[in-house]
Amino acid sequence: MTTALSIRQYRSDDPKFGQYMEKHAVVGVDSTVEVEPAVRAILDDVRARGVEALIEYTQRFDGVTLDASSLEVSREEREEALRRAPSVEVDALRRAAERIRAYQEKLVPRGFMDRQADETLGQLVIPMDRVGVYVPGGKATYPSSVLMNVIPARIAGVPEIVMVTPPGQEGISPLVLAAAEVAGVDRVFRVGGAQAVAALAYGAGLPRVDKIVGPGNKYVAAAKRLVFGAVSIDMIAGPSEILVLADDTADPDWVAMDLLSQAEHDEDAVSRLITWSPGFCDRVRKSLERLSFDILRGDIARTSLSRHGLLVETGSAEEALALANRFAPEHLEICAADADELLKGIRHAGAVFLGHYTPEAVGDYVAGPNHVLPTGGTARFSSPLGPYDFVKRTSVIRFEAAALRREAGAITTLADAEGLTAHGDSVRLRVRQD
Repeated sequence: MTTALSIRQYRSDDPKFGQYMEKHAVVGVDSTVEVEPAVRAILDDVRARGVEALIEYTQRFDGVTLDASSLEVSREEREEALRRAPSVEVDALRRAAERIRAYQEKLVPRGFMDRQADETLGQLVIPMDRVGVYVPGGKATYPSSVLMNVIPARIAGVPEIVMVTPPGQEGISPLVLAAAEVAGVDRVFRVGGAQAVAALAYGAGLPRVDKIVGPGNKYVAAAKRLVFGAVSIDMIAGPSEILVLADDTADPDWVAMDLLSQAEHDEDAVSRLITWSPGFCDRVRKSLERLSFDILRGDIARTSLSRHGLLVETGSAEEALALANRFAPEHLEICAADADELLKGIRHAGAVFLGHYTPEAVGDYVAGPNHVLPTGGTARFSSPLGPYDFVKRTSVIRFEAAALRREAGAITTLADAEGLTAHGDSVRLRVRQD
């Protein structure tokens, strides 16, 4: 049974569009609040009972019966999955991994040590000891997300990477396990949901990690929010988003398919078009009406477009840029003749895709930049996942006697002004004795 296509369409000077912006400019990630009580109970239970709780929740939520010996996916199972996965798909994974590594290696932060005659100032960049990667199951499997989450951690120098994923009635996708092998995951466990997050955060039945990364449903997102502090997390991810900036040099079918490529994720995905070319919204709308019935997940995409889709015509490219920055989208396509010039006006976006031949799917799979991106307007203050997210920075300071004498006056003055006389005395004693 099909669902008729419905999508909001406005001119930017329409008062109704102003009302829309007041309510929907930022997608947000507030959906986790409603499930927090249930998630908190799961976290506490897993923390208290460990493996026993993990087995019970896996039976309850996934309908899969496990015991302590079957919780971890064996090395033999992983190698067999790699052999069983279609060779063309494994080759694509290896190609994507090669390009991701090449790009991510450029992002590795470097420490420094600045040695002067009587003082040394520097910074150590140290990888985290162990990282947990959550890989969702559900409506679709995402082996590409395995690569995007694991490879930057491995490049950063993390010595141990643990992956968790729901077992599913038919088992873990062989392609997901193949991706784990290609990316270099050390251990894989058959557990998902909030219970997996709890186990990783508290070391309750699974190895305790320093950071948890990877997307999940609202229960997983709520769990990550609640365990933050016991561990680090990457972000609280909201629904996937795309915003296309386009002029009339763009092909309406291409733009429509790019909007559908986000809408097919799930019913809460957000697809938006902003154009300054009169009539272009109408042409894209007609393309959406036709093409949405040609794709496998068309019903999901049409529901998404009816809930969150948007077509806007502005009076100028400058106004379109201002709107784009206000939305701060996860994915921003610039399908216009002067895409490079328009890029100069972008301040807030997770990733930007320039020109008519760069659909967002390029970034999802093989381009190299990470597809783990800030959502819900958080691109205003956060960045794509990268090797820099898997390291800690430690300051290094060394003063010789001459340097301490030179700076003693400023140190003791500030310490005394704050009433911390022992701070000042720790310097005065050394200078006096010297």
